[in-house]
Amino acid sequence: MIAGGSGGFGFSSGGAAIAAPITAVQVNKSLLAPLNLEIDPTIQAVRTQEKEQIKTLNNRFASFIDKVRFLEQQNKMLETKWKLLQEQTTTRSNIDGMFEAYIANLHQLHQGCL
Repeated sequence: MIAGGSGGFGFSSGGAAIAAPITAVQVNKSLLAPLNLEIDPTIQAVRTQEKEQIKTLNNRFASFIDKVRFLEQQNKMLETKWKLLQEQTTTRSNIDGMFEAYIANLHQLHQGCL
């Protein structure tokens, strides 16, 4: 026995030692069995199938993005061609007036020669 203890485990503050009763430990044997951590093969098959579907969809999406970029470039090219054609039409109308004036001038010269 130890006298003058500090009141810690198994001791009282009065100085005499008092032993705590030991409680029995019960073991649940089912908890000691190894866990079956195998993954269900159907779940693995579904996950594999989902991965393949995602890859396929991703490839299709990338293809659509490439097609959109190509079409945007084609659109810009067509817009540029359209602007050039409109400018040419404006220029042609100016040329038409010049030719008409030239032809009228030639008619006057021809009339003067007769």
